Amino acid sequence: MTKNIVLIGLMGSGKTTIGKLIAEKLSIKFIDTDELIVNKAQKPIKLIFAEEGEEFFRDMESEIIEEVSQQQNIVISTGGGAVLRDENVENLKQNGVLFHLYAPAEVLFTRIKDDRERPLINTPNPVRTLEIILKRREIFYNQADYKINTGEKSIDEAAETIIEIFTST
Repeated sequence: MTKNIVLIGLMGSGKTTIGKLIAEKLSIKFIDTDELIVNKAQKPIKLIFAEEGEEFFRDMESEIIEEVSQQQNIVISTGGGAVLRDENVENLKQNGVLFHLYAPAEVLFTRIKDDRERPLINTPNPVRTLEIILKRREIFYNQADYKINTGEKSIDEAAETIIEIFTST
């Protein structure tokens, strides 16, 4: 059985960008759970949150994570809050190695500040909001098998580090 590479972390940590690069380097499939949710709901995440609420979004996310977790030999990029539900972490760990991608709040903000599709940072002080979310989710992110600081590495270095760790496990 071949395991999956699973990327968890806050928005802006590089999950999608690094995940696509890893998949390309290893010639395996890349799956972004947020993208699957958008396709299934036929609307952007920002609208799902506004019209249906966060709970509805989290339910969809859990369904999709359960489905993709059953696949093998893929790279999975999850939404930043996917780890908030134990069932998601259990499903992802069942057949995957979890990598927590992280960076300081200021770095995350510079990466995502122009993205209007981020409902959680639509606040007067988005950097402070990111710090609060990071602190609140730290216990969940700590369930990862490995931590990668994407604030200190280039996209390529981060991808290479993850591949190196993954192939040696």
